[in-house]
Amino acid sequence: MAVSTTSLGRRAFLRSATAAATIATIELTAAGTATAHDRHRHRYDDHHHGDHHDDHDRRRRRAPETVNLPDGLQPEGITSGPGTRYYVGSVSDGRIVTGDLLAATSSVLLAGATGRSLRGLQWDPRTDLVWAAGSVGAVGHVYAVNGHTGTIVADVVVPGAKFLNDLVVTRRAVWVTDSFVDRLTRIPLARGGSPTGAGPTFLALSGAWPRYNGTDFNANGIRQLPDGSLVLNNSKAGGLWQVPRATGVVRSIPVTGGKLTSGDGLEIRGDVLYDVRGTGGNEVAVLRLHRRRGGWEARFKDDLTDSTLDVPSTATLAGGWLWAVNARFGVASPEKAKYWITRLPARRWW
Repeated sequence: MAVSTTSLGRRAFLRSATAAATIATIELTAAGTATAHDRHRHRYDDHHHGDHHDDHDRRRRRAPETVNLPDGLQPEGITSGPGTRYYVGSVSDGRIVTGDLLAATSSVLLAGATGRSLRGLQWDPRTDLVWAAGSVGAVGHVYAVNGHTGTIVADVVVPGAKFLNDLVVTRRAVWVTDSFVDRLTRIPLARGGSPTGAGPTFLALSGAWPRYNGTDFNANGIRQLPDGSLVLNNSKAGGLWQVPRATGVVRSIPVTGGKLTSGDGLEIRGDVLYDVRGTGGNEVAVLRLHRRRGGWEARFKDDLTDSTLDVPSTATLAGGWLWAVNARFGVASPEKAKYWITRLPARRWW
């Protein structure tokens, strides 16, 4: 999920990336109807985020304000499941650390490797795989990591990638944003969510999509909407953008009640969308989604802030809370700095 244009540490990394890419457009018609997608999303939400009310009340009473991460980690992506187990990836060495959010524990799941950088993460409850977007040097990679053993189950090289940023796992594919190439990368999945071993294909972003300007971060966070289409934010242009998976013809999602000026990670549950740093440096914008003439509109509802937020990059829902990882981009001596996860209230409107 990625950095904003003010990320000093990230800019140093970007200068080492090579320019590339032929944009090919290919899309496989999504299996199943929007209703099937909705059923899948409900199953995912029930497994990933669901709590009984009594359990939820007990957790709220003992949830920590922050969860410490290893010094020097330089985190960016966060995901969670099952329950309150979390995973955080490192942009500096490609480590993945894991632990329990309520117990505030931390241990290494995947050891670091020279030259590897990880950004967006998402856990898939069907397979217990943690999918991670990143790179080794200038080469884009998408990994599938066993959430229990840390074994790399799949390592997909993405030709022409310049800055793979965030990803979302859907029923039959993993979709990945590239902040410097106006396309989505699609990695096919078998029934049940396991990797197929097939190479990636690409979906060009057209229509209303703001074109990459050659300098600033563009596509960043990505999630799946209740109708099966995809939603992106844009670090340079701001706003929210709906992407039909069959065409890639992007339409803007109108936002009322506020303005989204940037954006890093996205998180969604039902019709509530969280846009990390969507309105500033240390906030999480909360929006409610509504269907609108074949598309969507978003109504700004809240800005979540906390004194412990320090350039949050991504967030995950677990245990009845929203948990934001603080990337602290621009901090002095990042290789020695302290890092943590901040607990925020999850918003619901019925």
